[in-house]
Amino acid sequence: MLDIQLLRGQLEETAAALATRGSPLDTATFAALEDARKGLQSRTQELQARRNALSKQIGMLKGRGEDASAVMAEVGGIGDELKQHEQKLSELLAQVNEFVSALPNLPHESVPVGRSEEDNVEVARWGTPRQFDFEARDHVDLGAALGGLDFETAAKISGSRFTVMQGGIARLHRALAQFMLDVHTREHGYTEVSVPYLVNPASMFGTGQLPKFEEDLFRVPKADGGHFYLIPTAEVPVTNMVRDALQSAGAVPLKFVCHTPCFRSEAGSYGRDTRGMIRQHQFEKVELVRIETPEGSWDALEALTAHAEAILRKLDLPYRKIVLCTSDMGFSAAKTYDLEVWLPAQNTYREISSCSNTGAFQARRMQARFKNAQGRNEFVHTLNGSGLAVGRTLVAVLENYQQADGSVLVPEALRPYMGGVEALTP
Repeated sequence: MLDIQLLRGQLEETAAALATRGSPLDTATFAALEDARKGLQSRTQELQARRNALSKQIGMLKGRGEDASAVMAEVGGIGDELKQHEQKLSELLAQVNEFVSALPNLPHESVPVGRSEEDNVEVARWGTPRQFDFEARDHVDLGAALGGLDFETAAKISGSRFTVMQGGIARLHRALAQFMLDVHTREHGYTEVSVPYLVNPASMFGTGQLPKFEEDLFRVPKADGGHFYLIPTAEVPVTNMVRDALQSAGAVPLKFVCHTPCFRSEAGSYGRDTRGMIRQHQFEKVELVRIETPEGSWDALEALTAHAEAILRKLDLPYRKIVLCTSDMGFSAAKTYDLEVWLPAQNTYREISSCSNTGAFQARRMQARFKNAQGRNEFVHTLNGSGLAVGRTLVAVLENYQQADGSVLVPEALRPYMGGVEALTP
């Protein structure tokens, strides 16, 4: 959530920054809400001050043995009016909060201004795409030949955009997740956590999925009339571990890694990437989450992104790194790097990781604070990134390591996790 003081003091500048994201700010509505708030607050404070003064007067009158009934009647009338104003003010503040909670984060000054993904900027490229002396097949055909990917059975069980994995491919998928967790915990210093896959609405609000993006979520009713949500990413439960908490001095930064399934309705994406495992309702990710001080968060974004890159390098998968433009970033992000892995069958790079710094945006929604060096309470900065999306990494391994005979070599880094198996064969 944006700092309300930023809107009150720099409304036009904030509107201009949000406009670069394609998110117009209704300045007239906000100004009207603010004028009403100021009027109600001013009158409420006047009534409170008058009531306090009259209460003292009542005490003095009674102390002198004089009649205080008239003053007491006036205090009673003020009390009734004050309750009405306090109720109106509470309702108005809720409207202001609803208005502000629908606004996305402001882009960092280093983010390129752009209108679409076409305006994203490539900042690095690693590895050389392999040149095949045969026609490269996509992961769907490779998986079918290996007897390991079954989309028809998954559709029978659940519907479209689901996958059944078997045998060597199922083991390779598991090996990838274990490999990622081991690298991030042993080499990059993250603490592994295991979290719930069902979360409450407050958690979804905290990281920015609610209220604006509810259609993208799977909602699960509870017997008591309430509801859970299936997590779209481990970012939600892991980041919310610090919700409504004050971290002691020196406790920040915190670094977490978490492997979970992810559930997304993919609302509005029908017709896109319907073949194979690129866009699924259920998939797995190894997620990196960092809780940082404002002073350290931008260096932490570079480090977190490098940690995700390290997985691709260890697997010898060619990729490129791009910085997203203002209009292509996620709702909560102040700056985002996307890592895109090379997929031979598509002859292009596809997203495999998105690494973002949200600044204090999520922390303000979650009331996540730390005690700084001066002893004052301050909002933390939160960061997250895929390290990596497991299913998409599996796709990249299958396609980049395929052989002419339909077999797929197992990357050397994964062979210890595969019991020494060097190749999957039809």
